[in-house]
Formats: sequence, C-alpha cells, structure tokens
Amino acid sequence: MSISPARKAAFQILIAVERGSSHSGDLLRGKAVNALSAPDRNLCTALVLGVLRWQSLLDLQLKDLLKKPGAKLDLEVLIALRMGAFQLLHLDRIPASAAIDESVELAKHAGHRFASGMVNAVLRKLAAAGAKPEPEQTSPQQLALATAHPEWMVARWAQFYGMDGARAICLHGQAQPTLAVRLASPDAEGELTREGIVFERSALLVSARTVASGEAAVAEAARAGCLRIQDEGSQLAGEIAAGAVDPAQSPLRILDTCAAPGGKTLILAERNPHARILACEASEQRIESLRARLSAYGDRIECRLVDAATLAQDGSFDVALVDAPCSGTGTMGRNPEIRHRLKLDDLPRQAERQRAILAAALGAVRLGGRVVYSTCSLEPEENEQVIAAVLAQCAHARTVPLADSLDSLARAGVLVSTAAARLRECLTPEGALRLLPSAFNTDGFFIAMLQKIG
Repeated sequence: MSISPARKAAFQILIAVERGSSHSGDLLRGKAVNALSAPDRNLCTALVLGVLRWQSLLDLQLKDLLKKPGAKLDLEVLIALRMGAFQLLHLDRIPASAAIDESVELAKHAGHRFASGMVNAVLRKLAAAGAKPEPEQTSPQQLALATAHPEWMVARWAQFYGMDGARAICLHGQAQPTLAVRLASPDAEGELTREGIVFERSALLVSARTVASGEAAVAEAARAGCLRIQDEGSQLAGEIAAGAVDPAQSPLRILDTCAAPGGKTLILAERNPHARILACEASEQRIESLRARLSAYGDRIECRLVDAATLAQDGSFDVALVDAPCSGTGTMGRNPEIRHRLKLDDLPRQAERQRAILAAALGAVRLGGRVVYSTCSLEPEENEQVIAAVLAQCAHARTVPLADSLDSLARAGVLVSTAAARLRECLTPEGALRLLPSAFNTDGFFIAMLQKIG
C-alpha cells in the first residue's frame, strides 16, 4: 500500500522535531512541504501541529492499549502511532481505514516491519473504543490533562490569570491560530480579494486583516509584497515602538535590538519615513535573511551582526525596541512543541539575557529617549520581573504607562476605533500591556515602555 505525500512529509517533520533538530514552523515552510499540492500541504500541516498539540494525551491513550504499557517504543513506531491516533480521535473527515493502514505502512517503511502488527492492533482497538466523555476541567490538573499541556504551566496560569484565564489560554493553544496579515497599502485589499482571498476586518489594527480563506493565495501575495504575514500582537508592539518617537526630534535614530525576522523593523521604517534605523541580530543565518528583507530601504536601515546585550552605550538613539528572545508561551497554538521542550528552570536563564538586553538598550538611548520592551511570553519572570529588576539597577529610568500611547495610536488612525478602550482593560497596574491569547485572538504578548531620565 502506498503512503500519501502529506503523511510522509508529516512523519518526517515529526521525527525531526522529536529529535530536536528543527522547529515545526520552519519545517512546514520548507521546500518539501511547499512542493506538495495545496490539499496535501493542508493535511500535512494539520497532522504535524495536531500531533504536537495533543501529544501528551495521545501518549496516555495509546499507553492504555499496549500489551506492555511500560515498554519503550522506537521513535518511528511512536510517531506512527501518534499520527494514527490523532486522525482517529480528532479528524472526522479521515476514514479510519486510511488512518490505520497508512500508519502501519509508515512503521514498515521506517524499518519496523515486526512492529507494524502492533501498530495495527493498537489503532484498531482505539477506533473500536469510540469517543470518550469530555473530561472535567475544574482544576489545573484536570485542565492540563484535558488540553494536553504540562501541569506546571497550567498551574502557574491559573495562579496568575485565574482558572477562566488559564482555560482560555489552553483552548487557544489547541486551536489553529488565526492567519493575520498586514496590508501593504489600502488599495491592496481589493486586488487581493479578486485573487480569491477572503479577508475579515481586524478588531485591533486598521491595517491588519485576518484571512478567512485563500491561504494559498496569501503566500503568493506575501512573496509579491502585497501583504506581510504577521500576528497582530507583533504588529501592535511595532506600532507602539514606532509611535514612541518625538516627531519634532530631528534627525531620528531608532534601534531595533533583536530585529529578525524584520516585521517590526518594517513598521518602524514605514511609520517614521525620515528615521535612520539600526537593526541588530545575533544570528549569522538570520542576519542574511534580515538584510534581504530590508534591502529596499537602502542605507536608511543598517543591519548589524551583534549580540544586543553587548551594545556599546553611546546614548544617541531616540527610541529602542527590545523584542526580546523568550520562552514563547504566548504562541503555543502556532508553536506547539514549546510545551514539550520548555522547563521551569529555563525561565530564569531567559530572564537573565532579557535583563541584559534591556539594560543595554537603555544605555543606547539619549536622555529622554524611550525603550519599548516586548515578549510573546505569558510568564512574569520574562515580563514584569524583568522590568522591575532593570529599574532597580538603573536609577535613570522610569516606566511610561501605555494608556497615552494607545490614545495616540487611536487618534492617528492606527487602532480600530473601539480598540483603545478594550486595550486599556489589558493594562497592568504599572501601565504595561498584557495581551492574553483570548483577548483579541492574537498570540500572547507583553509590551512595556521605559524612559531614560536625568
């Protein structure tokens, strides 16, 4: 029996992710997946992200059906079982026979012919058992089990955001994320609609749209420069930084400390057409793609290979954006493997680097200059605690509550008319913005502003 191209590709990606050699998002944008037909590409994506989202619960359900529940399975056999189980339990349109038979073939083709019989037997038992009742979700432990998240993560979210907040975060992490785009111009929408893309208006940003259908055409439109694929939370962080400049200040100098992949840098350049921008990136591979993406701006944007934590403190920039490397727990619908890789003791290590980059950015701005700090993390160690620690060490800085920035963006027509009031409800007591994934259907984001004072 042959194996569909979609399942072959998904199997290889899941193997690579499990071995830690790459990220699912990078692999799903790779040549192998792009070469698939549109239906196969969609199925491959659904299989990869679905298996990663539900992995811990799938493993528990499969374990109960093994003759030896404690047996350690070969990786290829385990991935074949997970793929089959996910299709049986979560994809209603896939015939059970196809899910089972192709999973058996995947195990065989991976060199595990003797284990293929076990794969067949286990998946047939799972199919025969039928759907189980929805589990309770009234405690962090139950919620973690029901939504296939690590218990330690869910317990923290319940502590910080309450059970309703934790439940909303987990459910967002199990759903296909919204495909959000930024239109290159107001005229682009009509042209792209004629190409078959169906847009929905954003509840947050005037220049943003969510894609209801026509994803294949979106990729082509992105290559043509008609739009950019970018989460709205990420766009908002760029807009807040772009609006932090004093328009009377000339010449304007803007620092983007962790610039790749460049979406926020482009917003900084578009909103401040007379500014000169230094875009920093620590990765040699990412700096090359960053330079290519920003090349249209010529010498207005300098791309520099440098670790932002080691920036010389020249005090000459008007605004700095610190879109800090972080755990990414606000993006788990988009990057589900984070839940399998992240450990609690990773957070202090991340925070140490974040504090160093933020302190360097404060040193790089002039007196009165502002620094916008953002992460796509839900964890206080990477957000409020980073701000507090840097302020405790630096007497020449203060927080700037973002309420006025939101009002300014609304007056400038950047925000949808109702968005400023809704965003105010997301402000922390210190005036930072905390976007939980359920608030505007964006990734989870934290955004704060600091100012250098005398």
